Amino acid sequence: METVGFIGLGTMGGPMCARLSGAGHPVKAFDVNPDALEAAVGAGAAATGSAADAAAGVDVLLTSLPAPSHVEAVMCDAGALAALPPGSTWVDLTTSRPELIRRLAGEAPEGVAVMDSPVTGAVDGARNGTLTLFAGGEPEAVERVRPVLERLGRVIGCGELGTGCVTKLVTNQLWFVGAAALAEGLAVGVRNGVELGDLWEAIKASVGDSFVARHDAPSIFAGHYDPSFSLELCVKDLALVAELETTVGADLPMTAAARRAFERAAERYGMDAPELSVARRIEDDADLSLRLDGDWVPHWEA
Repeated sequence: METVGFIGLGTMGGPMCARLSGAGHPVKAFDVNPDALEAAVGAGAAATGSAADAAAGVDVLLTSLPAPSHVEAVMCDAGALAALPPGSTWVDLTTSRPELIRRLAGEAPEGVAVMDSPVTGAVDGARNGTLTLFAGGEPEAVERVRPVLERLGRVIGCGELGTGCVTKLVTNQLWFVGAAALAEGLAVGVRNGVELGDLWEAIKASVGDSFVARHDAPSIFAGHYDPSFSLELCVKDLALVAELETTVGADLPMTAAARRAFERAAERYGMDAPELSVARRIEDDADLSLRLDGDWVPHWEA
């Protein structure tokens, strides 16, 4: 079994690290949060004292961090990239900037392969091993680490280095557009006399069906708006999408509207507020409720 280093044990990284430990991989884990590191140890990983220690001597290093700035800080400032041994592979699972992973690949030690493989599927996917991983990099590197990554879910090869990041940002672009649109549709239906439960069933049985409608609507119904993903991360990802948009050469009004919807929610409720506060903003402005009685088990506990 390959020895795995895992840096970043947060909402998504923690469950992914636990799955690898549970599958029998020797895992060297690190996080600046001691509670997160303690949880990883409880799941079978070995604690390390620094990012560089987590990278030293491993076959595969996985990083799951909030933003591009954290990736650069861990890999460059904290020395994780330089600590990787020849023959190892670094896979960045972060939703990040493609230019960053390409630049850091050029700074990697000789004999170290670099891949980007951001994930989608939310916390329940991380817990249950049903994520989708968007892999960018040399085909040989992708195939070398595929058995490790498939412990976490389905691996889709997306092309050269950096394309995993692009693919993940496109999927989030569509997710955010869908989340904002779902909130608006629910509000229009309820205000015009449709019972919320009936409306949801109709959406799921129609052309309005989507992963967002099925997976995210219960977080609106329960009124917690999904605290496992913050508005700060939504705004960050939409800013990264905006960088990619400049290459298109055409107006993209749907994405611009979604970006503004999430920015408005963040301005009102704060960056730490849950992602689906885009729906809460509509509820508050329209003075209506999208609460629906039901056994809404939070997806991160499923």
